[in-house]
Amino acid sequence: MKVFVTGVCGQLGHDVVNELLRRGHEAVGSDIAEKYSGADDGSAVVSAPYEQLDITDGEAVRTVLTRVKPDAVVHCAAWTAVDAAEDEENKAKVYAINTDGTVNIAKVCRELDCKIIYISTDYVFDGEGTEPRQPDCTDYSPLCVYGDSKLKGELAVREISDKYFIVRIAWVFGKNGNNFIKTMLKVGKKYDSVRVVNDQIGTPTYTYDLAGLLADMCQSEKYGCYHATNEGGYISWYDFTKEIYKQAGYTTSVVPVTTEEYGLSKAKRPHNSRLDKTKLTKNGFSLLPPWQDALSRYLKEIVY
Repeated sequence: MKVFVTGVCGQLGHDVVNELLRRGHEAVGSDIAEKYSGADDGSAVVSAPYEQLDITDGEAVRTVLTRVKPDAVVHCAAWTAVDAAEDEENKAKVYAINTDGTVNIAKVCRELDCKIIYISTDYVFDGEGTEPRQPDCTDYSPLCVYGDSKLKGELAVREISDKYFIVRIAWVFGKNGNNFIKTMLKVGKKYDSVRVVNDQIGTPTYTYDLAGLLADMCQSEKYGCYHATNEGGYISWYDFTKEIYKQAGYTTSVVPVTTEEYGLSKAKRPHNSRLDKTKLTKNGFSLLPPWQDALSRYLKEIVY
């Protein structure tokens, strides 16, 4: 099958294209950059066509997708700089990319009768309580611009397409681009002690593992909304950092602090990012491996 992947220059898009190629599918990557030069470590996507595309340009989206004629679109492109999204000068652009760009993609997918897999986030919820959120829960209340823009993208996909997957993820890490693990490794090498919040609870998502699930969905008709993070139990960012340093062999001290004590973020973040993933197994999809194992494999893939 032929799959069009947006946001191939990001963490997830890069892994999705490579996973599709490994399975023998025809993959076409796209992003706003003039060309795609591969992951940060120099491992370029081999033999996959690349289309430069600004998803906020509706006519460009129609032209490219109509020419490619994919069977499915995995829509990974997004504005993900959560704090920068709060800046007044960025808000219009955030909604143009995360909401309007998604509308453009979904409309053409409907016209072409192809599937759309939209990558969403735990930020569509208010993060209150301690119970894991169900994928079909509609008790939305995003706390920040990023979450609101992604929610509006979700709602648009539901309204426009009959062949959609909405996949909410959280705490993402991959080879291509910056993420929490890379940041913690840098500061852990530089300082003897780091402060990390211990009152935001969730589970990490390794893009390599998630890419396999998304490839499975491309071949499925079990449409709907899903949650997908690695297994291994719910943890805090503090717990995650402790395990990162343990596996990396760092002796850096990790000091737990509350979100209020940390106090450096512009955007409000959910305290409860627990996502229930049982719908995956109910519909025949495999759960992702434990995050501890994912972290171990990831650390072997990167230089730190």
